Amino acid sequence: MICNNDWLGVKPLPGMTQHPFSHETQDPEVMKRPQRTCCLGLLSAAFCLVVFQADTAAAKNAPEIELIAQGELLHAEYGQMLETLTTQIAAELPIVDPQKQAAFLDARAELAALTPPKEGDPPLAYRAYEAAMAVAEPKALDAARAILGDVGAFLTNSELDAKLMRAAILRHGTPAGLAEFAQQGEQEKALLDKLFANDVLMKQILIAGGANGGEYGEAMQVYTAILEASEHARKPGIFQRLALGTSLHMPWIPGKDKGSVNGIVYRTQTKIDQVPRYLHYEEAYLNEELDPAFKDMTTWECRFITDDQYSDEELTWVREMLRNYRPDHITNPDYKWRYVRVVKSDLPYTSTRHDPALGMPTQQALALGGVCGRRAFFGRHVTRAFGIPSRASTQTGHGAMSHWTPDGWTICLGAWWSMAWCGPQGGLDFLLESQAREDEQAYMQVLRAQWIGDALGEEDVSISQYGRGGGTWDGLAFYKKRAIVEDAEIEALELTGGMKLGESDDLLGDERGEAIEISEEDKTIVVDKDGLITVPVAACSKAGNNTDKVLFMKSWDGGVQIHYQRLGSRPEIIRYNIEAPAAGKYELTATVSTVSPKQSVVFRVNRRTVVNVILPYSKGMWQQTEPQVVELREGRNSIMVTFRAPNRGVSIKAFQLKPVN
Repeated sequence: MICNNDWLGVKPLPGMTQHPFSHETQDPEVMKRPQRTCCLGLLSAAFCLVVFQADTAAAKNAPEIELIAQGELLHAEYGQMLETLTTQIAAELPIVDPQKQAAFLDARAELAALTPPKEGDPPLAYRAYEAAMAVAEPKALDAARAILGDVGAFLTNSELDAKLMRAAILRHGTPAGLAEFAQQGEQEKALLDKLFANDVLMKQILIAGGANGGEYGEAMQVYTAILEASEHARKPGIFQRLALGTSLHMPWIPGKDKGSVNGIVYRTQTKIDQVPRYLHYEEAYLNEELDPAFKDMTTWECRFITDDQYSDEELTWVREMLRNYRPDHITNPDYKWRYVRVVKSDLPYTSTRHDPALGMPTQQALALGGVCGRRAFFGRHVTRAFGIPSRASTQTGHGAMSHWTPDGWTICLGAWWSMAWCGPQGGLDFLLESQAREDEQAYMQVLRAQWIGDALGEEDVSISQYGRGGGTWDGLAFYKKRAIVEDAEIEALELTGGMKLGESDDLLGDERGEAIEISEEDKTIVVDKDGLITVPVAACSKAGNNTDKVLFMKSWDGGVQIHYQRLGSRPEIIRYNIEAPAAGKYELTATVSTVSPKQSVVFRVNRRTVVNVILPYSKGMWQQTEPQVVELREGRNSIMVTFRAPNRGVSIKAFQLKPVN
C-alpha cells in the first residue's frame, strides 16, 4: 500500500533537518483485550518510512552527577550488580547462527547506508529512495525472522526474566544515576531495594515502558506517595495501573524536578503535583465522569492520561462544560472524534489571542479560538479529561494531536504518522509500538530481546530514526515488533476526517448529527399555578429535524436541548406556538449554555415585537438570561427564535415567560 501524501499539499518528508515546531500484588497487567484484525498494516510499506533526525539534546544537557562518599560506594555496588548479571545472562543466551546474524547485520547496514532526500530535492530523488527502501526494508525483516525463528523458544521462556529486568533497570537508570538517588538516605535506598526485590512490579514497570528518563528511584518515590494517599491504588485494577503510569511518566516530586541523569525528562508540564492529579482521576472515575473504556487502560496507556499541562480545575470544568454544552460529543460512537470533535465544532481556526477576563487558559482557548497549536492543546486536554490517552503530534510548522481509540491510535487535526513526532519519539515508531502491544504474549518477546541488549550493553535502536541504530538484540526486538504487526495484519487508522497541514474550519461532513427520539413529555409546555410558562426547546414546530444550524440532542441531565451551531452557511428560525393563560406583560428568559462572550438571540413575538436578548458568557454552564419584558395575548401566541450571522455556538434548554405583576 503506497503512502501517498500528495493530497496533503506537501511531500512526504523522508528526513528532517531540524526538530519539528510545536505550537505490588498479582500481576495487574495481564488482561485480555480484543484483538484487531484487518488489512495489511501500513507500517510494512517500506516506502512510507520517514527517517527522523536523532534527538541529541537530552544527552548534551544531561546534568553532572555529584556523588558523595556513600554515593561512590553505591555506584560501585550497582556497577558490580550489573556486571554480574551481564556475565550470568551471557552464559545463558542461545547461540545465534553466524551466517544468519551476518545476513541480518548486512541488511541493516544497507538500510543505514540509504540517504533520504532533502526537502527541495527533485521528485526523482524521492522515487529512487522509495524504490531502494522497498527492497532493503523487507530484506532486513526477512533476515530478522530467520534468527527470531531460531531463538523464539528462548524469548518465550520467562525463567531468565528476573535477571534480565534487573539488568535493564540498571542499564537505563545507570549505576551512577541510581547511586545519586540512593545516597540521599535510607528511605531512598530502601525504595530501590524494594523495586529490585519485586519481580512482579519490575515486570509491570518495564512492560509499561520503564521510568521516564531512567528515573526509577524518583518514580518509586512518586508511586509510594500515591499509594500512601489512596487505598484504591493499593489494590490490583485500574487505580493501581493509573498510579504507576502516572509515576513512571512524571517521575519527580514537585520542587525536585531536576533533569534526568540520562538527559532531560520529557514531560508536558513540571508544575503538576502527581498525588492530587491521581486523586482527581480516582474521584472522577468513582463519580462516573470518565469514558467507559478508561477502566481497561493498561499502565502504559495511563502514562498518557494524567500528564496534562492544565490544572485539575480545568479538567473538572471541561467535563462539565461538555456535558452541558455538547453532550453529543461525549456519546459520539465514532471514537476517532469522541470528545475532540468540540475542536472542530466550537474552537475556531483564527489568530491566537489571550484575555484573562474570560477565565482559565482553556476557557480562553474555547472562547477565542486559535491556530493549530491551541486547537491541538485543547483537543488533548478534553480527551485526557475523560480518561482517554492522548499525545502531542507535532509536525513541521504545525501542531496536531494523537489519541487512543478501541481500534488503535489515531491522529487528529494534522497529517499522518510519518510527518509526526510524539515528544522525542518519531510518529512511526510510536505507532509501531502501540500496534505491537496489541499482542501481549508476542510483545514479551520484544521486551526480552530488548532486555538482553540492555544486559549486554548494546546501543538502543533509535526512537527518532525509525528502526535505525542499535545492536543485534535490540535490532531483533524492533523487527519482532514489525513481524507482530505484519502477522496480525494490523492496519493503521486513516486520518480522521482527512485533515491537512493547513487545518482550518472546514466542515467534517456530518454536522447534522444523529436524529434522536423526542417524547411527548419532552415537548410539553407547562403552565404553573402562578402563570409561569416553561417552554422546552423541543416544543417547536419541527422537533427533531436536524439541520446545518439546529441540532436536537439528549441533555446529560435528562430532557432535550437544542444546539445552534456556529458552523453552517445561513441562519435558521425555530418556531413555537404558546397558549398564554392571560394577556399582559411577561418576563422572557432563556436557559442557555455558551462558551464565548458577546452573543445574542433574537425573539420575535407575534410577528410584531422583536427582542434582542444578550446571552451571558456562562463558560459552558447552564445560566438564565436577563429578563426582557414582552406582551402576550390570551390564548395562542407565536414566538420565533434565531441568531444573527455570524454566530458562535449556543445550547438552549428552555425558555420561560413569567407574568409581570
